[in-house]
Amino acid sequence: MESELHEVVSNKQVILRDLVESGSLKESHMLLMTGTAKLKVPEGSGNVVLLKNLFLSCNPSMGVRMRNMKVGNSALFFKPGLPISGYGVARVLDSGSPNFKKGDLVWGLTTWEEYSLIIAPGTLFKIEHDDIPLSYYAGIL
Repeated sequence: MESELHEVVSNKQVILRDLVESGSLKESHMLLMTGTAKLKVPEGSGNVVLLKNLFLSCNPSMGVRMRNMKVGNSALFFKPGLPISGYGVARVLDSGSPNFKKGDLVWGLTTWEEYSLIIAPGTLFKIEHDDIPLSYYAGIL
């Protein structure tokens, strides 16, 4: 029997279907899909962190990053076919990073899905004070 650490679970994701060519962002530019996620950091993957996302942030700059801009740094824009990324609050489920351990609460850059595998955990910060609502860490304050 496979242990809980190797469990595979469903993973709802918000995927950018198409870049916005003109006009406003519409629901049709995005897809809600269900994939799978392994609840363990892959062996030998190094400094990787597996998160269970609790709160996700949506801010106006994300709309700009969903547009088909002909100028600027393309690395700043979302890629069609991939989960949307943004700030969020999450619980660490598994970690290959010495800076994070199972159970830690973090905020920082994550992806719009239930479970995220973060390969650049330098964008995550431990939540040291959980005496305020966790959703506040995903807000503008």
